[in-house]
Amino acid sequence: MRRDIGKIRLPGWTPFGRWLKRRMPTGLYTRSVLIVIIPMLLLQSVVAAVFMERHWRLVTERLSNAVTRDIAAIIEVIRTYPSPADDYAQITRIARDTFQLNISVEQGGELPPPRSKPFFSILDDILADQISEQVRLPFWIDTVGDSRLIEIRIQLDDRVLRIFAIRNQAYASNTHIFLVWMFGTSLLLIGISVLFLRGQIRPILALADAAENFGKGHRADPFSPRGADEIRRAGIAFMQMRERIERQMEQRTAMLTGISHDLRTILTRFKLQLALSGDNPDLNGMSADVDDMQSMLEGYLAFARGEAEEDFGELRLSDLLEKIRSDFDLHGKEMTYRIDGEDLLSVRPNAFMRLVGNLAANSERYADKLHVEARHSARWLTLTFDDNGPGIPEASREDVFKPFYRLDEARNLNASGTGLGLAIVRDIARAHGGNVTLADSPQGGLRAIVRVPA
Repeated sequence: MRRDIGKIRLPGWTPFGRWLKRRMPTGLYTRSVLIVIIPMLLLQSVVAAVFMERHWRLVTERLSNAVTRDIAAIIEVIRTYPSPADDYAQITRIARDTFQLNISVEQGGELPPPRSKPFFSILDDILADQISEQVRLPFWIDTVGDSRLIEIRIQLDDRVLRIFAIRNQAYASNTHIFLVWMFGTSLLLIGISVLFLRGQIRPILALADAAENFGKGHRADPFSPRGADEIRRAGIAFMQMRERIERQMEQRTAMLTGISHDLRTILTRFKLQLALSGDNPDLNGMSADVDDMQSMLEGYLAFARGEAEEDFGELRLSDLLEKIRSDFDLHGKEMTYRIDGEDLLSVRPNAFMRLVGNLAANSERYADKLHVEARHSARWLTLTFDDNGPGIPEASREDVFKPFYRLDEARNLNASGTGLGLAIVRDIARAHGGNVTLADSPQGGLRAIVRVPA
């Protein structure tokens, strides 16, 4: 029995994990920023919800309790020392000077109807509870609005006591200063973290750009490892790998150049001897073999070079396709093309012309009609070649890209071919950072799709 040790799957966690993964950012910089911001926000939320709420309520309770005691004392004075009607000047002065409360007594007054509580009613709740416990008389309070005063009315038999108190006397209104400092400091720390993260991410982006340019075959731009130790190690490893690959390519090119020089010398001697032999029908076969060897040698060298030493330049696609169309007309075959997007390309001109030429020549050799569809978007250039030839079996479509591979009925080779035509095509496409694939054509033959970065 198979057991997955250490894997605990909670019900519903897998769908939620997939949903969260689809909506999470993919960039390293964005994820790093979230790693800094999310814990800080959670911490601030906990502090604000737990500590600040308790602190706020405790301070407000104490302030409201003190104001309510002052009001209870004033009520006790009014009841203990009755004054003539409408003569509460002494009590009003005592309340103003001693308790900082402005009061007035309305004879025969009644309490207004209750007001609706505000959404955040901590002051209303606490002040109402304190008045109910200490005064124990019908009351009405008004704390709504941005006024710095709160109004309290208390029913005293046939009269109403109106009290105006400063809001700060009953409410911890300066707590927001602590919140401002807390969140302001958090924003400052987040800003500093973002700057440091950007400095750490920039070397990774530089390394990725250098690797991408090298993979596309661009000339090596100046690159120096920097950043954290791990990033420096990765950069140094990339530079060493790039140097090894370039050194290997140089050695291969130098070796093949020497081989080509020696073989061409021998082939030249063969041709000279055949020319000096005169018109001898017995030597026609040997002359054809020498030509085949010359063609094979050029194909080998072209495949080995891969046009890697060529710089990027501009190429007008319409001019290239028009030349191919003219060549088809000379051989009595039909070729059409359509370009969707920008006509000017930034590629290795000679290598790209060879890529398109090889695919077109393949169709010209085995088909009567060829249609080329070019789509040039902001990021990709896609060329689609559709012909009505015999095509290539699906099982062999990857094999034909291998060097020197031959089909029984060679679709991509003629009698004197070397088996390198499609191999060179894919090599050039991948040197540009793209690829070539084969499929069935709507015209009944072969479809070749070239996709390279724009």
